[in-house]
Amino acid sequence: MDVLLDFNEEAMTADVLLDGPDLSTDEGLKTAIVVSLFTDRRAPASFQLPAGDDDPRGFWGDVAPANDVEGDETGSHLWLLGREKETEETRTRAVAYCRTALAWIVEDGVAERVDVEGEWVGRGRLGLKITVHRPATTPAAYSFAWDTAGETA
Repeated sequence: MDVLLDFNEEAMTADVLLDGPDLSTDEGLKTAIVVSLFTDRRAPASFQLPAGDDDPRGFWGDVAPANDVEGDETGSHLWLLGREKETEETRTRAVAYCRTALAWIVEDGVAERVDVEGEWVGRGRLGLKITVHRPATTPAAYSFAWDTAGETA
């Protein structure tokens, strides 16, 4: 069970919620998916950074000694698509970045398969549908709208 992170699509931020005096909890994978998609993964030197940006970003926890799996990184490269035009190429790259960010769910044996779909749902807004197929359970679907003009949390 994880602390529930509530993703605010308008502000492109995530926050913890309270359940009375306690923190709300997440028995599913929503919080893990929010962290995986909307934390900025470090851009490799081979990636082109957005215009005017020279920071490859990255999650500070990836450099901690506890991260003993080589190449295991948190987050996605969605942030690299900030201010991109609404094209099929941008949509395709966003879906690919999401698949990469969520690959750990299958690699760690949490699910058998993770499906990612993306479609433009409004000006500068890409709708993301994530379906997680776990053994012996009904697939769980999660939907988010990512603002390509804003920043990810």
